Amino acid sequence: MIYVVGLGPGRKEEMTGRALAALERCDTILGYRAYIDLVRRIFPDKDLRASPMKAEVERCREALELALSGRTVGLVSSGDPGVYGMAGLMLEVAGGRTDVEVVPGVTAANSAAALLGAPLMHDFAVISLSDLLTPWNLIERRLDAVAAADFVVCLYNPVSRGRPTHLQWACDILLRYKAPETVAGWARSVGREEEKRCVTTLGKLRDAELDMFCTAIVGNIGTTVMEGRMVTPRGYRFGVREEWE
Repeated sequence: MIYVVGLGPGRKEEMTGRALAALERCDTILGYRAYIDLVRRIFPDKDLRASPMKAEVERCREALELALSGRTVGLVSSGDPGVYGMAGLMLEVAGGRTDVEVVPGVTAANSAAALLGAPLMHDFAVISLSDLLTPWNLIERRLDAVAAADFVVCLYNPVSRGRPTHLQWACDILLRYKAPETVAGWARSVGREEEKRCVTTLGKLRDAELDMFCTAIVGNIGTTVMEGRMVTPRGYRFGVREEWE
């Protein structure tokens, strides 16, 4: 049996009860080093096996081998394992040879949005700026499409050492359709001691110094700032819903 578990932002209190219960049942827990460090604080006596970035396929193969040997295995991701996480790959590798249960968690879009206010109250899109597995020209097409349709846009993996300008490129595409004054924001290390947030504009977001621990959100034409927090109106006015035309 393999549980693919979402850890959420990282703190125990932000994990779901189902996730904690699943990990409690596991004999062995595998994951990226940073995520295993989070698990170790909660389950220090478990058989914990950490591996580096870009070892995802090997990690899933090891999880399968352990499960086929009779162990109950946990495979962890931050956020939700079905959102840029390990769930899909684990199902591919398992190929029906053992039971795989996907245990959801709070993805970065949700945790960042809660910290920033309520920017995802209407239609939104989530796009990763990492071109490690997706060609940049395809990412560009997706950014162009959601910007033209005035979606709220949540950007995962905005910047890394190997991709220092991808956020600027993405903002340049969004700026073809959205005004520089469009409300935007970013959150870093949500739920951890180094947590930070900033409500800003799309024009200023372009030159913000972000990293892989950040999630950025760009509002739509209706997104506003209320008492320092991003809010995208859903269509309610003081408890009365106005029908969209």
